[in-house]
Amino acid sequence: MFKESPIIRRKSTQIMVGNVAVGGDAPISVQSMTNTQTTDVAATVAQIKALEAVGADIVRVSVPTMDAAEAFKQIKQQVNVPLVTDIHFDYRIALKVADYGADCLRINPGNIGREDRVRAVVESARDKNIPIRIGVNGGSLEKDIQERYGEPTPEALLESAMRHVDILDKLNFDQFKVSVKASDVFLAVGAYRLLAKQINNPLHLGITEAGGLRAGSIKSAIGLGMLLSEGIGDTLRVSLAANPVEEIKVGFDILKSLKLRSRGINLIACPSCSRQEFDVIATVNELEQRLEDLLTPMDVSIIGCIVNGPGEAMVSDLGLTGSSKKSGFYLDGVRQKERFDNNNLVDQLEQRIRAKAALIAKQQEQRINIEEVD
Repeated sequence: MFKESPIIRRKSTQIMVGNVAVGGDAPISVQSMTNTQTTDVAATVAQIKALEAVGADIVRVSVPTMDAAEAFKQIKQQVNVPLVTDIHFDYRIALKVADYGADCLRINPGNIGREDRVRAVVESARDKNIPIRIGVNGGSLEKDIQERYGEPTPEALLESAMRHVDILDKLNFDQFKVSVKASDVFLAVGAYRLLAKQINNPLHLGITEAGGLRAGSIKSAIGLGMLLSEGIGDTLRVSLAANPVEEIKVGFDILKSLKLRSRGINLIACPSCSRQEFDVIATVNELEQRLEDLLTPMDVSIIGCIVNGPGEAMVSDLGLTGSSKKSGFYLDGVRQKERFDNNNLVDQLEQRIRAKAALIAKQQEQRINIEEVD
């Protein structure tokens, strides 16, 4: 079993979104976006903190009006995670949130208007070391591009993106990342593949408007998984019609499955069958809920019988193999004398998983301290 991903990532330049590095050899960051009214400061702050609690590296906030910009000033003062401000058309809002501490401006320079307005935003971003995100969407291409291509195509998305990139290039501004999102998996994947060959800037991945929790997660996993497996992508957002917290969870699960990031418990569980000696599904579901707060990377296998159980347990940090009345317990691949009562598995497992996580965290801290001394 690979402990590190075999994927070779595309070489990209690196920018800083607040204190989060994006691109280069930095870990692929996971983002979400608030869906509260930005002018409702309390609700927006609460949602940002909820996203931060489940591991969000970056959070985007829509700022459609000057009132929202004033609210953003208050929001920024109350949270720690880097904030990207989502702005369309009005360059004055971009200048305002830049003054208020935005960590990144999501604004397409070609849509701002006159050259002096574009230059004003770029110079403000340059002075304050704020990167820009160019965001192209298959559903909102420029009118002339729509007319030329007839319908959204990978080439159409690329042309739109490069139109904005060229503006920043002419202004000698290279601190930007780009996205070319579409709700169609193949359209988005095709556009990102083309873009990856054109520029070296970081790429923000997403299948936009992917759908509800189940269908959207699957669509995103397929589309983002295709790109990530090819080494394309430096930061991502899973766009779901669901609680934004779920976007972060799914994003990390996608990266975890490709071994691009390790965060939290990786539960390896069988789908269950008539061989199971305990209720696998109920056990795993409850464990997932109880262990959401654990950030330490760990592989935990929960297998209902002895057919596949020992094999999975031997390559996991902690493993359970179903057996009659009492199930076998493995630690670091070694079978323990201790056995778990099948009538009380969740409590026993939670206790052991937390103890193992604490030990791993302590070992990691000691290793970091040794490296700093060296």
